Amino acid sequence: MSEVADETLDAQLVLLGTGTPNAEPDRAGPSSAVVMGEKACLVDCGPGVVRRAVAAWRNGVEALAPRRLQRLLLTHLHSDHTAGLADLILTPWTLGRAEPLEVLGPVGTRTMVEHLLRAYQADIAERIGGLEPCNETGWQVRVEEIEAGRVYVRDGLRVEAFEVQHGAWPAFGFRFETPGRTMVMSGDTAPTESLVEQARGCDLLLHEVYSAAGFAGRPPAWQRYHAHMHTSTRELAEIAARARPRLLVLHHQLFWGAGVEGLLSEVRAGYDGEVVSGVDLGVY
Repeated sequence: MSEVADETLDAQLVLLGTGTPNAEPDRAGPSSAVVMGEKACLVDCGPGVVRRAVAAWRNGVEALAPRRLQRLLLTHLHSDHTAGLADLILTPWTLGRAEPLEVLGPVGTRTMVEHLLRAYQADIAERIGGLEPCNETGWQVRVEEIEAGRVYVRDGLRVEAFEVQHGAWPAFGFRFETPGRTMVMSGDTAPTESLVEQARGCDLLLHEVYSAAGFAGRPPAWQRYHAHMHTSTRELAEIAARARPRLLVLHHQLFWGAGVEGLLSEVRAGYDGEVVSGVDLGVY
C-alpha cells in the first residue's frame, strides 16, 4: 500500500458508540473513527454505527458521510462489536457509496462477511435489478484477515495491530500513527503488557473499563468473567501510570451504578494524568 502524508491534516478520534452488550438507548454499540480530512478509518461496528456516523457528519465531520464509509478494522468478532456490519455494508451503498467496503479483522472475518452477503443476496439482487437506481459495486466487501504487526499504511496513516487478552479467540488492539498524532485503542481486553508498550507516550489512549467498586456487587460468575476478560478502573490506572498518554479516554464503560464522576474518581485515585469518560459523538 502506498503512503501519501498530508501534514496539514490533524487526526481526530470520533466516538460513534461507547456502549457494551447492555442495550442502553443513549449509547450505541462500540465503534470509533480515526479521521484525517475527508478520510475515515472505522474501528468496530456495533449496533447503530451508520446512524451515529451520519449524526457526526451532520455535526461537521465530513469524513463520516455515508458514501465515505469505506474502511473498517475489527478488534474481535464479539456480537456487540460486529452487529452493525450488515448495516455498514448495505446502508452506505444505498446512500451512494460506490467503492467496496474494505474490512480488516481477525480470522473468522471472511466467513462472517460471506454469511452476511448470502443472507442479503435477495435484497442486493432486487436493488440492482429492480427500479432502485443503486450502483453495482458499493455492496461488495474486500476482506483481509490480519495478524499482529503492521496492517495498514495509506494516506498518511499507519496502523499496527497487537494481540490483547480477551478469551480464547483472536483479539487485537490498534496503534494509529499519523503525521501529527499517535492514538492507541485497546479493544476489549484484560490488562495486557503489549498494550502498555504500544501506548507508552502516545497522544491518546482509548481504553475499555469497568468500575472496581461496582465489581464487588456482581455475582461470582460475572466477577470471574470480567476479571479475566476486561480491565477495572484500578488496573487501568496502573496501565496509564506506566504508559503516560497525554489523554486517557474511557470507552466501553461498565458503570454498575458508579456514574461518570464515580468512574473517573476511581481512575484518578491511581492516575494523575488527564482522563475523560468518552461519550457518543465525542471528538478528541
